[in-house]
Amino acid sequence: MKILQVGMGPLGQKISEFIEQRSGLQIVGAIDTNPQLIGSDLGSLNTKLTTPIKVVESIKHVDDKPEVIILTTTSTMESITPQILNLLDLELPIVSTCEELSYPWICSPELSKQIDDKARKKGVAVLGVGVNPGFLMDALPSFLTAVCQSVESIKVDRVQDASQRRLPFQKKIGAGLSQDEFAKRKSDGSLRHVGLTESIQFIATALGLELDRVTDEISPLISENGIKTKDLNVEPNFCTGVRQIGTGYLNGKEIIKLNFIAGVGIESSYDSIEVAGNPNIKSTIKGGVNGDTATCAITVNAIYSIVRANPGLRTVHDVPLISRMNGKA
Repeated sequence: MKILQVGMGPLGQKISEFIEQRSGLQIVGAIDTNPQLIGSDLGSLNTKLTTPIKVVESIKHVDDKPEVIILTTTSTMESITPQILNLLDLELPIVSTCEELSYPWICSPELSKQIDDKARKKGVAVLGVGVNPGFLMDALPSFLTAVCQSVESIKVDRVQDASQRRLPFQKKIGAGLSQDEFAKRKSDGSLRHVGLTESIQFIATALGLELDRVTDEISPLISENGIKTKDLNVEPNFCTGVRQIGTGYLNGKEIIKLNFIAGVGIESSYDSIEVAGNPNIKSTIKGGVNGDTATCAITVNAIYSIVRANPGLRTVHDVPLISRMNGKA
């Protein structure tokens, strides 16, 4: 299957590496608008790659016709929608790591409809996916309720040692910032885990619930004595990361709670899901799931599902089950 990649930053480069390791998948084009990347051979960006492909600035410079597009450029619906609408003119299915695209129907109904209408018209599917959102804090807890006769509430904790993640992620969660800088970035919306609200709405829809309201609260993790990692030097009383708590309410009662905690220097990483119901379920992944590896893996694995999905804007809730397939779809 021939793959066109759009967006060749660190995430796109890692996805290229994973694609090259799979039989039955082939990169035929790599697009980015960054002048520092245009003209670069993929092997010069990632030494683990041997694919003789150069990064170009538009599809007109891609010689071989692709069959699927992987889009790794941005996190918000506002910025991703024009890109998707343009790419849909190629009449190819699209898998994107855009967090807000994972379940955009509630928060961005108009933009969702634009994408859905054009994708249906072109006869292809569009999917937003990732480890979180897209799996750990929404799809997986929803799937665990399949064995429940009743569900009263769901609580998910994702706790990560961010020193094991790429530097852009560490900066994204505010590691190394002063408390004043953290407050400014929180205020302008540039510092947050994108997709927590979308994950809550995903779970609610999977359970057939219409929530009263959703809250999303953000606070910094602070280092008392300072922390030094291979990438960052965090001064005493500076921020090491973020604590973000999303809550969904039904009839005034807290029914869905998602705790996202990520910072450099966290001693124990884990992912935990608790379903209160009949039966009660508690599932914990000790050590947690590495977000960079998992996001790249689920994106590549989703290729096999997107080509079999019905046309339109889709979520992991309504495409064929995403799994690690050994071979062609």
